Formats: sequence, structure tokens, C-alpha cells
Amino acid sequence: MDLLQGKIKNLYFKYLAAAFGSALISSIYGIVDMAMVGQYQGPSGTAALAVVAPVWNIIYSLGLLTGIGGSVLFSLTRGRKQENEEDENAYFTVAAAGTLFFAVICWLAVIFFDSPMLVLFGAEETLLPLAQQYLLPIKFAVPFFLFNQMLAAFLRNDGNPGLATAAVLSGGIFNVFGDYLFVFPLNMGIFGAGLATATGCLITFVVMCSHFFTARNTLRLVPVTHFFRKLRKIVVTGFSTFFIDVAMGILTMLFNRQIMKYAGADALAVYGIIVNISTVVQCCAYSVGQAAQPIFSINLGAGLWARVRQALKYALLAAGFFSALWTFLALAFPNVFVHIFMAPTPGVLEAAPYIIRCYGISFLLLPLNIFSTYYFQSMMKPGASFFVSISRGMAVSGALILLLPLVGGADALWLAMPITELLVALAVIFLMVRYTKNLGAEKRLQENAPGCR
Repeated sequence: MDLLQGKIKNLYFKYLAAAFGSALISSIYGIVDMAMVGQYQGPSGTAALAVVAPVWNIIYSLGLLTGIGGSVLFSLTRGRKQENEEDENAYFTVAAAGTLFFAVICWLAVIFFDSPMLVLFGAEETLLPLAQQYLLPIKFAVPFFLFNQMLAAFLRNDGNPGLATAAVLSGGIFNVFGDYLFVFPLNMGIFGAGLATATGCLITFVVMCSHFFTARNTLRLVPVTHFFRKLRKIVVTGFSTFFIDVAMGILTMLFNRQIMKYAGADALAVYGIIVNISTVVQCCAYSVGQAAQPIFSINLGAGLWARVRQALKYALLAAGFFSALWTFLALAFPNVFVHIFMAPTPGVLEAAPYIIRCYGISFLLLPLNIFSTYYFQSMMKPGASFFVSISRGMAVSGALILLLPLVGGADALWLAMPITELLVALAVIFLMVRYTKNLGAEKRLQENAPGCR
């Protein structure tokens, strides 16, 4: 696939299909785990997995930090090849080394500090043992989760998005059937769900590594000069994508604590469902950005501004589709989601419709806001990308989660994310219009300056 000369519409939707499949199957891990555990152990199992959710956010975010940050610079360097002879694989090498470092840190943290982490994330004496049982087999697979995120990003930028999808699909399919087998026939309960997830992750890693033995592969480890300078560029470029997932973990922790303070265990079980729905919506938004990012980066590097704008148009259309779809589903069928994820009690069924509908309004703008971080990263505007991430992920959302229940009671808590997404979207639209209008202007000014012709 020629990202510099191929028809943008065909390229984008081919990449979108691959990225969407990969992102959707990735979300299957949490969805199937919660559905099986919720059916097996009821609301307590669902609530226990809601407590574990921030652990996943941290693990995935570190893989995205090196994967997205490194792959953006990889493609940008490849697009500028005629004017910059630096080997783009230097960024792949540094990203791989950075991923290994973060994987070791996460691995040690999950192995030795699982109990205090889970308590911090909202576990209490009845939920903590369940959450620890789920994490036990996950401990052996933590590094593979990070490398899967990193490799998927580089495979897309190396012209093989289909293999990234096939790899995640392979692990996801095993996870679906493994969850059922381990949880019910083998009667392993929540431990079995964790075992199926860990095994599925290993399968995904093995399939992704097959890329390095194909003729299409151009990724390789190379000697690197200025290693830490390149690592810093990767971290700066990928930080906003990293922060989106970290922020989701922080928000989950804040929600868990506020829910237990103001609304109780039934509301926390419903929030466990929302975490999984929101994860799927975020994965759809990721796919919109991940499909566009290689096209944006390489064409920006080559100075092909019109192709960047054209890719932006198709990405916005895709984001709009996912916004409408998920908002409609959340508003129209709240209790359908409840029955999918657990065997509900009367209290859960009573609380769920209001909670899911209120929170679901945020899905109208969530895909645009998350996609914008990929766009700003690809435009080499990390400051704008960071602003969006920190605003929706901590500053605005965190303040509203803490303040709204004080002002309006427990019911007002669920309006925190819809208000956050609206405020952030206003800034996103302003910045996106501004940067798109000025696309290429800085370089044209430099070319027209005296002595540059």
C-alpha cells in the first residue's frame, strides 16, 4: 500500500477496517471477562473487575506511549527520506527498548504490590480477594500486553495492518472460548477468566512476531545514536495517547471511591458495566485515529498537505458514525447491557437505566476528542494533544467528579463525563480548525524567506 500516492479514501478505509478489528477484539478481553464473571459470581464479580480496570489502563497506556510515539516518528522520518537520511528504524529500536523497560517496571509492580494497588483503586475486604484471584495468572503475561500494543502500532506503519488485526483476533477468539471453558465447565470462576486473558495475550504476541519473518517486513533493530534524545521525542509524541488510558484508570479510581461514598455497591456494579462499554467506544475512537495516523505522518513528512486534509475528512466521518451509534445504543437499550454483563439483582436493574443513559451522552463527543489527540500528534503538535488529554482525563473530569455530588447529590455524579466531553470538544474544534487552516504555512514561509530560494 503506497501511503504517498494511493487513493486516500481506499487507504483510509482499508486501514480503518484493520484498526477497528484490532481495537474491537482488544476490548473483547475485558468484555468477555466481565460477562462471564458477572454471570458466574453476580454483581460482586463485576464490581471486582471494575476495581482491576485501572491496572489494565496503566499497562495498555505504556504500550501505547512507545508504540504510537515511536511509530509516528518512524513514518514521519520515512516520509522525509529525501531530505533526512536518519534511519527510521532507530525509532523502532528505541521504542522496543523503552517498551522492555516499562514492561519490567509494570511486571514488578503487579507481582509485588497488587494488594495495595487494588485497595487504592477502590477494593474493600469483600472485593479484594476476587480481584487478586483474577490478577494471579495475569502476572505471568504482563510484558506481552505492553509489547502487543507497541507492535500493533509499528505493524500498521510498516504496511501490515491486517496482521495486527489477525493477531489480536486470534488471541480474542481464544479468550472468548477459554473464558467459558475455564469459568464454567472447569469451575475456575474469576481465576479462569484471568487465565484465558493471559493465554490469549500470549497467542497475539506470537502471531504479531511472525511479521518479522515476512517479505513485507522492514522493521529491524539498528545501532542508535542519541538514544535518550530519541526516547524523549517518542515519549513527548506519544504522551497524550498514553495519558488517555492512564487518565481512564485515574477516573475509574475516582468514580469507584465516589460511588461507594454516595451510591453504594449496586451503582458500582453498574459502573463496572459502563467501564466496559466506554472501553469499546474508546477502542472505536482509537481505530479512527490509528487508521489515519500512518497516512497523516508520512504525508506530512513529504509535504503533501492536500492528502492530509483529505484523510482528516474521512476520519471525521468515521468518528461521527461511531458517536451516533454508541450514543443511540446507550440511550435506547441500557438494561440490555446489564443482562449481557451480569445476572442482575433488582437493585441493579432499578439503578442502571438512569446511570447508563446519563453517562452515555458523553459518547456523542468522546470519539472526536480522542481522535483529535492522534491528529495533533501526527501534526507534531504535542502541546495541543496533551491539552486535550489532560483536560478530559484529569483536570476538568476530575474536578467535576469530586464537585458535582457535593452540589447535586449522587445522581449528579453521572453528568461529569458528558459535561467534560462538551467543554473539551469546544477546544478541540477550535484547535483543529486552526491547525488545519495553517497546514504547511510555516514551511511555505521558510521557503519564501530571503535566501531560501
